[in-house]
Amino acid sequence: MNGILSPDLCDRIDAWLERFPAEHRRSAVLGALREVQKAYGHLTPERMDAVADYLGLPAVQVYEVGSFYTGFEHRPVGRHTVAVCTNISCWLRGGEELLAHIEKSLGVRAGESTQDGRIYLKSEEECLAGCCGAPMMQVDHVYHENLTPEKADKILRALS
Repeated sequence: MNGILSPDLCDRIDAWLERFPAEHRRSAVLGALREVQKAYGHLTPERMDAVADYLGLPAVQVYEVGSFYTGFEHRPVGRHTVAVCTNISCWLRGGEELLAHIEKSLGVRAGESTQDGRIYLKSEEECLAGCCGAPMMQVDHVYHENLTPEKADKILRALS
């Protein structure tokens, strides 16, 4: 290990590696980065370099994935990640109003974390693919659909 990737974290990355043929180690990058973010809360260049070293890949191949997906954070954020969809289906059903309500309730704007470090309200997401249940939000990768301000408040209050 290199000090960044603990034995437990390496075991979790190995579980991703086992899903792919040895000659396709690059396919495990997405899962490996998710595990690192889960462990540390966000990605740093040093952490992405450690993943590249562990997977035996050029660092650029890890950086490409880590910088492309909006699910990866590159600075410290709150423990729980909340993303409110404001794309067309959600917008038509009150997504922007829901986002404004959540911002007011939490006392933060999209792209900020609450002062207690409990919740990070992500900047606008293009689409979260929950159009049938609009308006919706994603909390720690779990979908919550057909939201009202009251339902959203209840969900957010339950986060520790």
